[in-house]
Amino acid sequence: MKVEGKSTSAIVIVSALIALPACGSKNNPVDATGVPTFRSDCIVSTSDFGDGGIGKDGIPALTNPELVDPAQATYLTPDSRVIGMMLDGSPLAIPHNILWWHEIVNLTAFEADVAVTYCPLTGSSMAFDRAAVGGAELGVSGLLFKNNLTMYDRNATESLWPQMMGAATCGAEAGSTLDQVPVFEMSWSGWQALHPTTRVLSANTGHRRVYTSDGYPYGDYERENNPRLLFQQSIDGRRPPKERVLGIAVEDGGIALPFGELDTQPLRAVNLIVAGRPVGVIWRRDHVGALAFETRLDGQDLELKIDGGRVVDVGTGTTWRLDGLATAGPLAGSRLEPVTEAYVAFWFAWAAFQPETTIWTVG
Repeated sequence: MKVEGKSTSAIVIVSALIALPACGSKNNPVDATGVPTFRSDCIVSTSDFGDGGIGKDGIPALTNPELVDPAQATYLTPDSRVIGMMLDGSPLAIPHNILWWHEIVNLTAFEADVAVTYCPLTGSSMAFDRAAVGGAELGVSGLLFKNNLTMYDRNATESLWPQMMGAATCGAEAGSTLDQVPVFEMSWSGWQALHPTTRVLSANTGHRRVYTSDGYPYGDYERENNPRLLFQQSIDGRRPPKERVLGIAVEDGGIALPFGELDTQPLRAVNLIVAGRPVGVIWRRDHVGALAFETRLDGQDLELKIDGGRVVDVGTGTTWRLDGLATAGPLAGSRLEPVTEAYVAFWFAWAAFQPETTIWTVG
């Protein structure tokens, strides 16, 4: 496997953020205004695309990287953020630290061919079933759509798939969608507390990168009030631009639950009706995580509340964990189904892709 120098990659990424006017590449040429000119088969306006200047596969996606026990993941700290998943019934953590540098991890050693994705510029953690592209791997195109990672499928026509759309916008697959796979974004310590037997990506990826928190390649980009973006776009001023929100996407724009609102209590349960169905959101400050679940269980609608430092449902008094597992009470052992279309992103990006969104606030 090819070994690449870490310093060059860091310079490329940081330079791209500093130089706001996009530079074209031989893979993705642009016109004088920075609009890509290499495709004429798009069903969206190409004015929302920008070229990051690194070219196709300039950020190398991973395929079936080595998985290790938590004790071997010494590159992580307790507060490192991870994308947690249950695959074939087993817990797996894919850290942001790895995805800062690779953005896509293709996994094929499970029942479904899955792509786990994170866009550092929009803070969006999402996973997809690759059945819609015949199980083909997804790669990093080097293009951004509204500052969001644009994936491409490694089929002959290489259709383009902006991550936060979950749909192809250019190429033979234009108009097709990828089925989302539920993910649980939280701190590494939080995921380990819930799943001590989890597997996690090894730092031995075959690439030379600094995967520790000191290696974050985007400077102060994630600072909550930092309005700086790689490509200029309108920012909805109702929340800080880089505040993380748990968004639930539905046709009417969905709902965003800002971490700043959720965090006014160390433990919180929110009951919602989303697209006509009951949804419960659980927040834990110590895990820095907010997760959404279908709360209709066996024909019964559950109402969640906080009681004595626990999340319980009003009807049965069953205790529910952050990841939707019932740990005590009449429903112990039951598990709430995660809301598939719920994921975490920066507020500016969520609002750009869901302009009709509502915002949940305390009270």
